[in-house]
Amino acid sequence: MTTPRLQLANITKRYPAVVANSDISLAVAPGEIHAVLGENGAGKSTLMKIIYGSVKPDEGTVVFDGQTVNLRNPQQARALGISMVFQHFSLFDTLTVAENVWLGLDKSLQLAEVARSITAKASEYGLDIDPSRPVHTLSVGEMQRVEIIRALLTNPKLLILDEPTSVLTPQAVVKLFGVLNKLASEGCSILYISHKLHEIRELCTACTVLRGGKVTGVCNPQNESNESLSRLMIGAEPPPLKHRPVHAGAVALHVDKLSLAREDQFGVDLDGISFEVRAGEVVGIAGVSGNGQKELLYALSGEDARAEPAMVRVFDKQAGRLRPRARRALGLHFVPEERLGRGAVPTLGLAHNLLLTRGNAVGKGGWIRTSALEKQARGIIERFNVKAGGPNAAARSLSGGNLQKFIVGREIDANPKLFIVAQPTWGVDVGAAALIRSEILALRDAGCAVLVVSEELDELFDISDRLHVIAKGRLSPSIDRAAATLPQIGEWMSGLWDNKNNNKEAAHA
Repeated sequence: MTTPRLQLANITKRYPAVVANSDISLAVAPGEIHAVLGENGAGKSTLMKIIYGSVKPDEGTVVFDGQTVNLRNPQQARALGISMVFQHFSLFDTLTVAENVWLGLDKSLQLAEVARSITAKASEYGLDIDPSRPVHTLSVGEMQRVEIIRALLTNPKLLILDEPTSVLTPQAVVKLFGVLNKLASEGCSILYISHKLHEIRELCTACTVLRGGKVTGVCNPQNESNESLSRLMIGAEPPPLKHRPVHAGAVALHVDKLSLAREDQFGVDLDGISFEVRAGEVVGIAGVSGNGQKELLYALSGEDARAEPAMVRVFDKQAGRLRPRARRALGLHFVPEERLGRGAVPTLGLAHNLLLTRGNAVGKGGWIRTSALEKQARGIIERFNVKAGGPNAAARSLSGGNLQKFIVGREIDANPKLFIVAQPTWGVDVGAAALIRSEILALRDAGCAVLVVSEELDELFDISDRLHVIAKGRLSPSIDRAAATLPQIGEWMSGLWDNKNNNKEAAHA
């Protein structure tokens, strides 16, 4: 029998409000790509942090290459050959990409050598990034690329990947899978966390399923269906999305030749962007992270109010110079892609985070009616099945997926007339994704105009009525979802809609 690369025995980790891991055992063989599957809050992230040395278990043992190890910190784990790409990134905003990567590597290397290595790895894996860029100028997707490259540069024996494909085009996913299979063939073991069940079935040869912090199943995912994996993970299959024929109404959002110079040297210029979103329809915008999505969303939400007034119209009101509060007064509600820091204040409780965009519980003179605020938060927690320690639980205490459900729920609960959401189901499990998507479609059916900006093509195909693609600050024509194909949208994500007339005359201008 081959000695397992990694063996966990009876791992238990308790926190004051929850048992995150309870008596978990699993084994990963050399060269095996092993999935860890579970709904949000199932204990996956805690378990991975234990393997990586950033969390110490209360009970149980970790055996690596046949030796029992007591991992005190990530530095010790990296020295053994364990690398991890976190879903929530561990990067210093004020440092450059190269400096961040350098921190996790041999300090005998010169920074210039590290920068050259980053460029080479980025090119090899289709994860292009400029080593000289400060991290604070990067989008969420670009930050994830930095984490992946940093991990690959350590030549790991065990690579832990948490949602690694959420920012990649279909073509880049194929390329990454080729890289991962090559790494596995060379003996590198991979622990792969993803909520994309088709990815797990295609890539992985073993799977451990967690539910409520416990192991509830072990299987070969290649012998399973999406439905059977869903049942193992959440105890049921997510309900199918109910699509009704679109009956688009009046124009809710009109963007006309929106051109904005980037505010920082590493941003993207917006170049003549024009599109409409009508009441009762979902319009999706696809694209690889870092192609102008952040700049466009800032201009639409009011965080960037430099546009000419008529370039952005909300219900025929000139809004290009309006700030977020004034746009909310017109009926526009917005969910940013960054959960902590922009979508929620980490140290505040969920109830008080409602005050960022909701004023229902604020009385005369600015007094906060605490009981009403908590009741409102409790309703969102129940409606969106958010796993939290109550309405006063700090935002940072929630898993990424549960915080996403709360933030999306906060804005949907406001009954918006125009709803703009970035990455609505990034990092959430299949059950939560189905819930969020069904709520978005319910908003649409109630007459709300919805704009979804996402790097998840499957998601956009699931919920959009029309699609655009953004590339290098330019926007493609729109195309009906029924007429679009994944290969075509993948090509458009490289900016090729002008060169290849494969949109069969866009369904709408």
